[in-house]
Amino acid sequence: MDALTINEAAETTGWSPRMLRYIESIGLLESRRSPAGYRLYGPEELQRLRTLRELLAEFDVGLAEMGFALRQRREEDLSSAVQAWFEAEPQRPDDVDAANWLRFEQEKHQRLLAAALS
Repeated sequence: MDALTINEAAETTGWSPRMLRYIESIGLLESRRSPAGYRLYGPEELQRLRTLRELLAEFDVGLAEMGFALRQRREEDLSSAVQAWFEAEPQRPDDVDAANWLRFEQEKHQRLLAAALS
């Protein structure tokens, strides 16, 4: 089987070994493994890496964005939630008068931040 090690693939593709591991960890590529468990990159993987780099450059997106796009494709609940967010129009809660809406939203954010930090 003709395949490159992660270091050889990094040298060939311009991605660092660390980035190749990241690309795999977010699901954009699955490398084969040697009997000893080392990552192996054949022509299929090299082609995917090349076309990934071209895609990122053409549309000015990053790897994290591609990873998120993949998650949206795989996770129906996430896809639905994102679609609903894009379609939603901000609405003042019925129990909050217009004069207090800004303060209401600020307090909600402060509670969310406090909970995230604790």
